[in-house]
Amino acid sequence: MSMPRKPKIYHIVHVDRLPSILQDGFLWSDAETQRHDSSGTSIGMDGIKKRRLNELKLTSHPGLRVGDCVPFYFCPRSIMLYLIYQGNHPGLTYHGGQNHIIHLEADLYKSVDWAVKNQKRWAFTLSNAGASFFEDRCDLSRLPEIDWIAVQATDWRGHKDGKQAEFLMEECFPWQLVERIGVHSSKICQRVTGVLATGCRICVTIESNWYY
Repeated sequence: MSMPRKPKIYHIVHVDRLPSILQDGFLWSDAETQRHDSSGTSIGMDGIKKRRLNELKLTSHPGLRVGDCVPFYFCPRSIMLYLIYQGNHPGLTYHGGQNHIIHLEADLYKSVDWAVKNQKRWAFTLSNAGASFFEDRCDLSRLPEIDWIAVQATDWRGHKDGKQAEFLMEECFPWQLVERIGVHSSKICQRVTGVLATGCRICVTIESNWYY
């Protein structure tokens, strides 16, 4: 599988975080979340969050910590979502399953364009940015270095590292760049559309193939 002509990026979040995201107009990095009163359920692993905040830095932007950035995957149905679905990882503090997790989809190139115009640093990684070692880039011409076969694999056994490639944007990610919300069921679809403002341009779709 080759690199998509228009790559999309995906951020997963508990549906009860949506009101505060809409109110702020941004998704916040873990570092910024500590400074904002962002209500809702956290679905990450505390140990990994701390490592991303305190230990892991980007070589493409010296001094910028992974935890200073809002993270996205290059695919839905991520390995992180699988861990949430299984619910038995010792690092998980959230055990509510995948049904209430929603995918926020945005366009990679539009996101980079916004970051450049607003003087926000950005990068992408070739593997999990929460691991002890990863490679990162800040040059779109190097996107083919991502293992796109792994990214697009539905059976990711043997592709675990490449599947977890990330896009990172410094500090915040504007809500205006979110183009679609993928949800697990009609019940969550109704909940999301009820939160969104009347006339909102964002498409909300049931995407069962984005879940386990």
